[in-house]
Amino acid sequence: MVSLEDLQKVFRGEVKISEPLSQHTWLKIGGPADYYLKPSDREDIINIVKFFREREFPYMIIGRGSNLLVHDEGFRGAMINLEYVLTDIRLEGDDVIVAAGVWISTFVEFCVQHGLAGTEMLAGIPGTIGGAIRMNAGAYGGEISDHLIEVEAIRDSKVARVKKEDAGFAYRESSFTNDVVLSARFRFPKKDKEDLVRVRRELLIKRNAAQPVNFPNTGSIFKNPDEAGKFAAKLIDSCGLKGKRIGGAMISDLHANFIVNVENASAKDVFELMVTMRNEVYKRYGVLLEHEVQLVGFSREEVSMLQDVPSEING
Repeated sequence: MVSLEDLQKVFRGEVKISEPLSQHTWLKIGGPADYYLKPSDREDIINIVKFFREREFPYMIIGRGSNLLVHDEGFRGAMINLEYVLTDIRLEGDDVIVAAGVWISTFVEFCVQHGLAGTEMLAGIPGTIGGAIRMNAGAYGGEISDHLIEVEAIRDSKVARVKKEDAGFAYRESSFTNDVVLSARFRFPKKDKEDLVRVRRELLIKRNAAQPVNFPNTGSIFKNPDEAGKFAAKLIDSCGLKGKRIGGAMISDLHANFIVNVENASAKDVFELMVTMRNEVYKRYGVLLEHEVQLVGFSREEVSMLQDVPSEING
């Protein structure tokens, strides 16, 4: 265990002890983290990450907490929030340089206002640039990596610049799983600003009509299967699971790949619904859905319930 005294010798930012993560996740669910850190600047981030790695102390990076399901018992380690410190975005010649803590909505607005095309499909996605790059976020046929040039990240306790071709981008994946994204460089094609404003507005209207934006949620629970023409939401819906409820959590009756917090749901409620969704789809279609939402604080045994072939079905 890292003591508060040792931590404060290398960290100049704000430290909270046993901070409820329900206050920092989009789903409004989650027990306490041992430490919750708000770094004062970029140097603070680099120093504290090195400190934790040298001591093999568990830590995680959090932005807006939009893709996290945190266990009711919380997280035994440190949560480092970059949302309030890495907030710079600027033009550098033909490139856009954006820090990891910048909200996706801010990034989209900046690009649209400068007549730069290629971010409109991200409009309405909650979260920060760092998280979006880590999971290669996307929508409506586009991904955040489409126009990316390079990423600056803490890798093996050193600051490295990783070219797009070396970043391992795939559907909702990248090579930054164990890294800390600091910033990214993009280069976008130019387009008429008014056209971009119109497209962004149309996509926002489409998203808001199709997704349960009025309830706390984590976005899509499962990735779409590799097989062409199959979508997680359609598979779940065809199993008759829309509207199914466990405790205060419910599979959205608007979009079957969303779980919403309708009445003080627990992480256990959400997790049990996830297992039900996965098992029912496998039972009916033989498709093993892979979860997109990140599980925090769950045991290996619990996580295996969303990774292995269901034993009661497999025999």
